[in-house]
Amino acid sequence: MTRKQTVAFLGTGLMGLHMARNLLRAGYPVAAWNRTRAKAEELSSDGARVVDAAPDAVRDADFVISMLENGGIVEKVLFDSGVADAVQPGSVVIDMSSIKPSEAQDHARRLTDRGVAYLDAPVSGGTTGAEAGTLAIMAGGGPEVFDRAETVLKAMGRPVHIGPYGAGQLAKLANQVIVGATIGAVAEAFLLAERGGADPARVREALRGGFAESRVLDLHGRRMVERDFVTRGRSVTHLKDIDNALDAAARLGVNDTPFTKATADLFRGLLANACDLDHSALLVELERRNAIKN
Repeated sequence: MTRKQTVAFLGTGLMGLHMARNLLRAGYPVAAWNRTRAKAEELSSDGARVVDAAPDAVRDADFVISMLENGGIVEKVLFDSGVADAVQPGSVVIDMSSIKPSEAQDHARRLTDRGVAYLDAPVSGGTTGAEAGTLAIMAGGGPEVFDRAETVLKAMGRPVHIGPYGAGQLAKLANQVIVGATIGAVAEAFLLAERGGADPARVREALRGGFAESRVLDLHGRRMVERDFVTRGRSVTHLKDIDNALDAAARLGVNDTPFTKATADLFRGLLANACDLDHSALLVELERRNAIKN
């Protein structure tokens, strides 16, 4: 009987917890680590082996998956905590965090120099997609490495190979620009409609199925109508991704990015004047700028 390949999962926060749980449900033995152990302990009842130190999770793993907050933390966990030294040559590191393409390329070089394969494979779909196992997964790296990892990735969503190292991160940044700008556009449209006497709930209903239809109009538009800004997608994380998109654009000589810059400005204002609400709360920032109280 063929041995089921083992997975180390590093980072079991809002997204990672559900992703690791889906791997366990698919039958993969999982060793889980999180900086705050209590968050990883939630996976014990699903069959995960929870460890105190990240290197202990990866020593015998065929695949090492990281789902961490930003590039600096990924760097620290992979290269400063002893993970890169503990990973076995021939295994695959899959970083599913959202980081800069340049960071992904650097991590790929340093790991492949050690004989460890690498994919950058950030995701989209939020906690809903993570829980349902329907995440959009954008992978950068060698096609042969993607082929090795595809079955593991399919336990968490729909993987697509984008291109070489860093291409997965570029696809995620493109996603975040589209989502962020669309949230801002929906919020601005609802604000305009409401000030003119139209019911935003009815406007949303009327627009559904037309050219304005989108997941953002559906999900985030409903949150705006209901003023449900409980965090599902963190605004601080979305701003980090938008700033990474601006960094990537500058590196690539794409200097005129008005939608991306405007979206970053809105998120910066929201975080400075409210708090880290759900990213659909860009409506709150637009209300503040227009001196509208709700």
